[in-house]
Amino acid sequence: MTTPTVEFDTSGLGEWTDPQRFEVTAERIAEYAAATNDPIERHLAGEVAPPVFAVVPAFTSMAPAALSVAPVELLMKLVHGEQDFHFHRPIRPGDNLVVRAKPIGFEGRANGSTVVVYVETVAEDGELVNEQWMTAFFRKVDAGTGLGEQAPGHRFDETLRGQAPAASITQHIDEDQTFRYSPASGDPMPIHLDDEIARMSGLPGIINHGLCTMAFTSWAALTELADGRVERLRRLAVRFAKPVLPGQDIVTQFRQVAEPTGGATSYAYETAVGDELVIKDGLAVIADTET
Repeated sequence: MTTPTVEFDTSGLGEWTDPQRFEVTAERIAEYAAATNDPIERHLAGEVAPPVFAVVPAFTSMAPAALSVAPVELLMKLVHGEQDFHFHRPIRPGDNLVVRAKPIGFEGRANGSTVVVYVETVAEDGELVNEQWMTAFFRKVDAGTGLGEQAPGHRFDETLRGQAPAASITQHIDEDQTFRYSPASGDPMPIHLDDEIARMSGLPGIINHGLCTMAFTSWAALTELADGRVERLRRLAVRFAKPVLPGQDIVTQFRQVAEPTGGATSYAYETAVGDELVIKDGLAVIADTET
């Protein structure tokens, strides 16, 4: 069966969404940390935000930016393909953040099409807090010849497979994980909450939020490689490969990419359930010291 060609709107490329404001509270930080089983006390106390909390202020800006290029009727075909955070400083209670997003490029493929959205989060005084690249994947839609920019690369180097992991950690996704993560993150998508809707979408049942799984890998990186200090994490990027189900165990292995450069060390990582990779092309960049 031929994948239908759908025309994407090139006029939306480079157009910012309206700025969204978000007031950060210690309670919201603590709720997010608890919803992702984060063991780091400063996160659970709401003193400083876990890394992937950065998506919470940005969540309502990302899909509208993607759908300014892709036709809105494709919303039910949208899945989160990749996520890439570049951290300039941690988020803290009392921050009043301003977020805006813009689609920067799209690419058609035989099995689906991608739209890359760039997200900028700043403090009230204009200080850059973080940058994000979200790749939206529209299943079984061919947008034809692409246009614009792609997200920064973070491909896993296959030569690393012969190298012993720098760290390996097993984590458990709780049966009620999605029901705690959904309100903490502001993500109400029913495939994470309603078993019948999930099965109607072709899934085996309720699946864990991809960003929740990514949050698990973020605190794995911090506890195993950065002494639990979020201030040392400079970048975190993943490609979502397969869904994770509540009740499953995930195993994440980190491998050092190269000798430290520029005061930071890069680690490639992958996350698996059994023999099946659920996160591919993971990358964590850890600064040697806090700044």
